[in-house]
Amino acid sequence: MKEVLNKLFLHKTLSKAEAKDILIRISNAEFNEALMTAFITCFKLRPIHVDELEGFKDALIELKKPIDLRGIDAIDVCGTGGDKKNTFNISTLSAFVIAGAGYKVAKHGNYSVSSKCGSSNVLEYLGYVFTDEEDKLLKQIDEANLCFFHAPLFHPTMKAVGPIRRQLGMVTFFNMLGPLVNPAEPPKQLAGVFNMELARLYQYVFQNSGKDYAIIHGLDGYDEVSLTGPFSVKASTYERIYDPGDINMPRLNPTDLQGGETVEEAAEIFTTILKGEGTIPQNSVALVNAGLAIQCFKPEIALEACIEEAKSSLESGRALQVLKKLTR
Repeated sequence: MKEVLNKLFLHKTLSKAEAKDILIRISNAEFNEALMTAFITCFKLRPIHVDELEGFKDALIELKKPIDLRGIDAIDVCGTGGDKKNTFNISTLSAFVIAGAGYKVAKHGNYSVSSKCGSSNVLEYLGYVFTDEEDKLLKQIDEANLCFFHAPLFHPTMKAVGPIRRQLGMVTFFNMLGPLVNPAEPPKQLAGVFNMELARLYQYVFQNSGKDYAIIHGLDGYDEVSLTGPFSVKASTYERIYDPGDINMPRLNPTDLQGGETVEEAAEIFTTILKGEGTIPQNSVALVNAGLAIQCFKPEIALEACIEEAKSSLESGRALQVLKKLTR
């Protein structure tokens, strides 16, 4: 590790093989906390390079506990986090809307590190029981159209560095890895990123993956479509920058999307929206993100039509039924 650190201190980059090797060794608990902390914080001082990102990704995929979806055509809806906007759990809520619309969702997520409430925090509070048992997860996706992979159960590296990440309380390169290392490796992906540089790195990774994907980024700094300004979509079939008005959506104020100060408040917002009692801004954001995911299944369909499918899921109560099936 010291040799690697000295290389990084000299502003050199790691090869894909070096990045993979060091993360495997971290997973095997070969280093003390001080060395791991130094390694993680090195990547706060400069942007991560694509070979490093792919090497880290490959290490986590190699070490993961695998889940076989047995041919299910599912999508992951996952953001990097790290935008420090304290929005409600938009990607997680969108996952329920997508599932309510009849599409299979295999969502990857974790506890919050740098925000108030992550996907695992809110789902655990609402009564979802994390599991790594394949049969249970397949039953959930069959009956409810959605299952959830709590990252520490499937990634020993995430478990090994979890305490350090929590102590640091800041965005690290592990945030960048979350959407890339779903243990089931579903064939479709909606990934939210917090800056355009990372969107370009993700595009490079996804172009070599064979996935149907859409990488989204709010140009004012969101790792999702916030409708507070223009947003970028880099999909497997097109690239475009949208203004909310282009898809007949209102332009929102950031205060419309606040997610509360506690897990309890976040969960209340979450269930209020699923019950059809959300505000117009809350509903709009959930629907456009869900619509972009639905478009990954049917890229020939206009985004506005996909948003209408999402709207029907939310307004009919089908999205809420997904939560009830998973927590009964």
